[in-house]
Amino acid sequence: MTGCQHRWDMDNIKFGFLVFERCFHCHDLRTFFTENAPPAIGDEYREGDCHWYCAENAQTFSFDLRCTECGHIETFHDLMGLLHCTGCIPECRIDIMQKTLEAEKTWLVVAFGFLPREEGKPYPEEKIDILTDYFNQRRDTSRSRIKVVSYDLINDISMCRGELIHDIGMLSEEKVTNRKSLF
Repeated sequence: MTGCQHRWDMDNIKFGFLVFERCFHCHDLRTFFTENAPPAIGDEYREGDCHWYCAENAQTFSFDLRCTECGHIETFHDLMGLLHCTGCIPECRIDIMQKTLEAEKTWLVVAFGFLPREEGKPYPEEKIDILTDYFNQRRDTSRSRIKVVSYDLINDISMCRGELIHDIGMLSEEKVTNRKSLF
């Protein structure tokens, strides 16, 4: 990369749904993103020996980050969403890390990639660092910080009850171009 200090801005934003499918045959879990209406919970289809059914869906969004200084685009096509840890599994590494970081006024966000995960291939640390930079560039870090971590740290994804972060009104027909400040 260049010597640019990168000031990131979201680009190529797409709002939609994350769909979780499970197979009756092999019990595998997989996900995909759709901008269209998701299949109904329980919808089934066959693919070879597998009998897939829609187990769940949730609102999410996909995006890339573009540097406003040099124009570099970092793609996040392998990111299905950002997750808020709800502390549902006390022994989960993310929950333990979250409790430790709260004392430092650092809030945890989980970068959630698609399932199934490629064995031995964690979510790229460079992308985690870029997401962390993006969120901290937009806040007074003397008051609090954001730390993005990989979903690879979730002990058992099938037990996780984390919440996907989505924008209010994201599925509205009207495009929101200017958001009002909270304060």
